[in-house]
Amino acid sequence: MSTGLQLALLAGGLVGAGIALVVWHLVPAQPDLADALARLDPRAPTNQIAVTTDGDGHERLGRWAMRLLPPRVWGRIPTADLAVLRMSLSHFYGEKVLFLLVGVMILPAFTVLLSALGHPLPVAIPAAGSLVLGAVMFRLPNHNVTDEAKKAREEFRRALAAYYELVALERLGGAAHRQAMVDAATVADSWIFGRIREELARSAWAGIGPWDALQEMSTQYQVNELSDLAQAMKLSGSEGTEVAAALRARAGALRGALLNEDLARANTAGEKMTIPGSLTAVIFVLILLGPQLMRIAGAG
Repeated sequence: MSTGLQLALLAGGLVGAGIALVVWHLVPAQPDLADALARLDPRAPTNQIAVTTDGDGHERLGRWAMRLLPPRVWGRIPTADLAVLRMSLSHFYGEKVLFLLVGVMILPAFTVLLSALGHPLPVAIPAAGSLVLGAVMFRLPNHNVTDEAKKAREEFRRALAAYYELVALERLGGAAHRQAMVDAATVADSWIFGRIREELARSAWAGIGPWDALQEMSTQYQVNELSDLAQAMKLSGSEGTEVAAALRARAGALRGALLNEDLARANTAGEKMTIPGSLTAVIFVLILLGPQLMRIAGAG
């Protein structure tokens, strides 16, 4: 069997597998009832990764890969990042496997195209390249999750600056500690306030303090500003100290820190914008001086 035919068969099999995975991804599925009930269980540990219940192709592919492959294959698991994004471990593994398959399929398909155009490549080149590209693509979901979690944490911090003020206003209005935190969390419909409402409801069902629930949430999501709120409310609840002024002061400090970060990013973006402007000026000068330099060189 010729090398071109072998590559064609291999590429056809990989493309067929990719089409099957796409179809598998598009097939609707019912939510996992066990996962949904586990999320509502007040006795469930809060430091576990939140599970998505969409039951899509990534979930099923990830569960299949978890049963087939040993744990050491996956490397470091970004547990806190997955918790912030509310992404299950099986979904994350499914993305890694899917990216791996795409990376492995690209070079063989490109090699078949070159062979059809009359430019065949040695088998070793696409084979080695597929392994390298597959390994790179296998790591890409880790970087994507880290980047998305960073943006989510920044959004979380911005929402907490408003939540500080809302809790302080509720306390100034005479609301109790838990009631102030619950009422402040019902003001907005964003995913951040929704997560806070979930944790406060779980703490009520489990019979623990709301500040303890927020402290666990801070540890789980790695958002230190949420821990500051929990400590302030805990101190107010145990010692009866006034918390409204402290919360407003922390809200002002948080807004100042966020403003400084925005200014730093704006300055960085402004510095990057000067590079294209400088290059344009250099090119314009060369256009003006080019004919004169050519005339001088020709005269010499």
